[in-house]
Amino acid sequence: MASHDPESLVKMLRADIVTGELQPGAPLRETALAERFGVSRTPVREALTRLQGFGLVERDGRTLRVTVPGPERTVNTYNVRIALEGEAAAEAAENRQLGDLVELEGLIARDRALENPTDVQRLDTNLEFHAALWRAAHNPVLVELLERLQFHVTTSPHSTLSVGDRWTEALNEHEAIVTAIDRRDADEARSLASEHMRRARELRIRLLREAARTGKVVGPR
Repeated sequence: MASHDPESLVKMLRADIVTGELQPGAPLRETALAERFGVSRTPVREALTRLQGFGLVERDGRTLRVTVPGPERTVNTYNVRIALEGEAAAEAAENRQLGDLVELEGLIARDRALENPTDVQRLDTNLEFHAALWRAAHNPVLVELLERLQFHVTTSPHSTLSVGDRWTEALNEHEAIVTAIDRRDADEARSLASEHMRRARELRIRLLREAARTGKVVGPR
């Protein structure tokens, strides 16, 4: 039997949801998942409970299903993240340590070196950068709030980072945010981080409208 723990199962199931292998509304049965991953039902049950807490899974009667995201919830989540991402960047500018800067700069360099990254790679590396930025704020409460919110905007097989030149633009914005943090310019860091999320929100709204016209189900980034 494989040694997958609940944390690794959460990551694998999230990847399946993000790539579209598990479509919105797809049922998630403990027995089938336990057989697939070669584990008992206990870690599967714990992983599904965590995914439900993150908003990626919802209960439909006695069945757990991949959440079918609604446009209002998506936009509301972005609105909250705009405020909290700005606050995290501002606090990072005030509280960051050298190790935080080294990590953030290293992540940007890594992402710029990627050649033709897949949608999932872009999503994962973007989440890693933002998580590092949150940690640089040295505010555990803020980190906890943002970690929960990020899972509300990762239920789509199509990330905003794959729209047009958004990937390159996002990396440039990341670099500008880190530069402001390096200079300890809290106001500039807050402004840049908030605007970064506003652009993502506008792209997501555009994708939602396009999906409505074509009849496709599209979730948030």
